[in-house]
Amino acid sequence: MNQAAAPVAFHRIRVNLNEPVITDVRAHTDSALAGCGVAVAPGDRVAIAVGSRGIRDLATVVERVASWIRGQGGRPFLVPAMGSHGGATAAGQREVLESYGLGADDALPIVSCMDVVELPAGDCPVAVHTDAEAARASATIVVNRVKPHTDFHGPYESGLMKMIAIGLGKQVQAEALHAYGQRGLRDLMPLVARHVLAHGNVILGVAIIENALDATMAVEAVPAARIAAVEPGLLALARAHSPRLPMDRLDVLLVDRMGKDISGVGMDTNVIGRTMITGAEDPDGPHITMIGCHALTPASHGNATGMGLADVISATMADGIDHDVTRTNIITSGFLLRGKLPVVAPDDRTVWEWCLRGAGVVDAARVRAARIVDTLHCAELWVTDAVLADLSQEVAAGRIYVVDSGLTLHDHDGRLTPFR
Repeated sequence: MNQAAAPVAFHRIRVNLNEPVITDVRAHTDSALAGCGVAVAPGDRVAIAVGSRGIRDLATVVERVASWIRGQGGRPFLVPAMGSHGGATAAGQREVLESYGLGADDALPIVSCMDVVELPAGDCPVAVHTDAEAARASATIVVNRVKPHTDFHGPYESGLMKMIAIGLGKQVQAEALHAYGQRGLRDLMPLVARHVLAHGNVILGVAIIENALDATMAVEAVPAARIAAVEPGLLALARAHSPRLPMDRLDVLLVDRMGKDISGVGMDTNVIGRTMITGAEDPDGPHITMIGCHALTPASHGNATGMGLADVISATMADGIDHDVTRTNIITSGFLLRGKLPVVAPDDRTVWEWCLRGAGVVDAARVRAARIVDTLHCAELWVTDAVLADLSQEVAAGRIYVVDSGLTLHDHDGRLTPFR
């Protein structure tokens, strides 16, 4: 074994974050809905639009929205609002919602279709569409997390406006906006959303904000007329509490898992410092030379969108890719670099060895390397001696503390050892 591939001891560290959190999401959601100033009429069929992201308390928030509708005599049902995700099929999108524990209650059925209706477009340079089943309802309520986007930055990123425009617009609207690249998302997406709000039947948006520990810190019920004005402030709040790595530079980052429930592109580009969009600049940091990834999350259903953000993946991850589903998502987005298959290593140990080689590491004892479970969970990570030395002032100040030391990455069969 060459010196670069020699075994390296790791330390498990934890960033001491003091993040705001809601202790009772159910009660908090009920309170937000009670004070929203919006009502439904007895007998109204109300569509609850739900997306494809892994939101920790999604099922709880959706259940409380449904209960609020029933309490006024309304009849709620779920519609997938996820653009082209789920393989751009009604069955695939239904399966995504079911994987989040939704749709099992007969009183809250999933009504999934890919059909859309066209709405007046006015000065919008693209046609405006919305989900046909939602359009046939008496009203629509959108439920989504507000957070920084992985493709672009602007007043509206991932949140209510994007769900109203692209999520409810299905593959048709997703393709139309993504055809313009980042401009379609940053500039045209809010315009489409405004037209849907003006001419559709959206009455309420329920925004969920999560903190850097992947816990719910806010739930806001925003009347449709105020969504465009309120969302930028919610985005700023989410950005201030987003996950981030505690270092600016690494030779190697190992990611245990990536997937659609972690981020729209599998790994949060704001965390790893890579955008991988032709003509677009990368974030200011962190600067990571090589990224290795080991698995897709089960909730991704084989969708490996964003795999091109990694340099090396394991054979286990490669075997779990549904290339048809992934291809549909990638082609719809237009960001083809993210769909490139990385170098496939036969096992976890080789992922590490090839990342070291790609980073030009000749002395493993000096490698700046870290390991995380995924980009939603950056407060606890494994680091090498060199990284721990870089963080020594943070450790001395009590902002980071060492949980364990002398950890080895792999077992005798070359598999990753458990993170904890």
